[in-house]
Amino acid sequence: MYKRFFKRFVDFIFSLIGFIVISPVFVILWVWLTISNKGAGAFFFQPRPGKNGKIFKVIKFKTMTDKRDAQGNLLPDAQRLTKIGKFVRSTSLDEIPQLINVIKGDMALIGPRPLLVQYLPLYNNRQRRRHEVRPGITGWAQVNGRNAISWQQKFEYDVWYVDHLSLKIDIKILLLTIKKVFVREGISQDGQTTMEEFKGDIE
Repeated sequence: MYKRFFKRFVDFIFSLIGFIVISPVFVILWVWLTISNKGAGAFFFQPRPGKNGKIFKVIKFKTMTDKRDAQGNLLPDAQRLTKIGKFVRSTSLDEIPQLINVIKGDMALIGPRPLLVQYLPLYNNRQRRRHEVRPGITGWAQVNGRNAISWQQKFEYDVWYVDHLSLKIDIKILLLTIKKVFVREGISQDGQTTMEEFKGDIE
């Protein structure tokens, strides 16, 4: 009952209320990042696969500039990440615009994180099961290591969540997420600014 009906209702109500409450912070970050990103804009839009692999555009605050080298190629992430962007990312404030995705029904508050569209052909049957539910702003993998864990661990946590989805589990993940935000754990893997690319070589 919760998985099929009540979860979506809870997601909509809490996301709408949450967005209204933090709207002043939303506006401040919008202006702050617009200035900091030097013309690159404050928002990041990217196609991501949702429930059943349906493609939607995820919305996040943009934490990097669009600086390029002499050949016109984007500089490495570490060189484009601004000081403000690093703070916004480490505190997970970059996720705030995804409340709009939840209100629209593209995402849930809790669920497997939406990954890149280019990964879709690389999944095996077990990994593909992460798309049986709506992707979330936070999830079981995020409270168990976030970007600091391996892809294999991430997929195992995602599938475990799909099989054990319940109100009790969602509340637990929400509380653990709040804790993770305050201690700023698992933001990235050792020696990397962002999560390493998935190569599809996990059995």
